[in-house]
Amino acid sequence: MDIAKERLNFTTILGIRFFDGSVDDLLTLTRRGGLFVVPSGPGLAELDFAPTYRDALEQSDVAVTDSGAMALIWRIRAGYRINRISGLKYIRALLTLPEFRDPGRVFWVMPSGRESAANLTWLNEHGYPTTNEDTYIAPHYPAGRISDPALLAVLERRQPQFVVLCIGGGVQERLGHSLRDSLHYRPAIICTGAAIAFITGQQAAIPVWVDRMMLGWLLRCLWAPRRFVPRYFKSLRLIPLLWRFGASPVRP
Repeated sequence: MDIAKERLNFTTILGIRFFDGSVDDLLTLTRRGGLFVVPSGPGLAELDFAPTYRDALEQSDVAVTDSGAMALIWRIRAGYRINRISGLKYIRALLTLPEFRDPGRVFWVMPSGRESAANLTWLNEHGYPTTNEDTYIAPHYPAGRISDPALLAVLERRQPQFVVLCIGGGVQERLGHSLRDSLHYRPAIICTGAAIAFITGQQAAIPVWVDRMMLGWLLRCLWAPRRFVPRYFKSLRLIPLLWRFGASPVRP
C-alpha cells in the first residue's frame, strides 16, 4: 500500500480515524502492528460520558468501521458512503492469514474459562494450533484506565505477533490502549470482541449475507433479547451525536 493511497483510506468521524479501504489493505496494516479497534454502535453512542474509552478510540492506530448504524447515519449527514468492514468479516479475514496457523504467533485474551475452552477446541479442530499457554482469561477490569501487569508480563515473555482481545466492548479498547503504550515491542492488538464467538458457536451464528446486509444486530436480539435489545436501543443516541459533532471529537 503506497503512502498516498493509505492517507485516502481513512475518514475521521467523531474525532476517530476510521478505516475506509479494502479488507486486503486492512490486513496489510494489521501486519504492521498497533492498536486496532472495532467500535460498535452502542459503544460509540456513549462517547460523551466514557472518557477513557473515548481516548482509546481516538488514540488507536486503526478504527474499523463495524457499526452499520454509524455508516448509515454518516451517509445521510455527510452525503457520501464509507466502506464498512464488520468485526466478523475482519476476524474471518484474519483467520485466512498463514501466520494465524503458526504456533505461538497469536495470543488470545478470552472473557471466561468456558468460552476459552470452546474457542480453543474450534481453533485446533480447524488447523490453528492453540494451547492454554496461548490464552489468558481476563479478570473483571474496573472502570477508568486499565493496568494488567500479569498479562503484560506474559506478552513481553512470549512476544506474539498478534494479540486478539475477545472481551467486551468498552473494556477491550481500554485494555488494548494500555498494552500498546506499555509493551516494549509492537504487536497487532486486535479488539474484535465477540466476533470469534459467532464462528465458534458461543453466540448466534451470523451468515455472511446477514452480516453484509447489516442485520447481525437483529439476529443477536432474537437470540438473546433481554441482553441485546436494550444494548442496541442505545445506538439511537448516535443520531444526535453525529449531527452535532460530525468529524469533530466528542466532548461533553
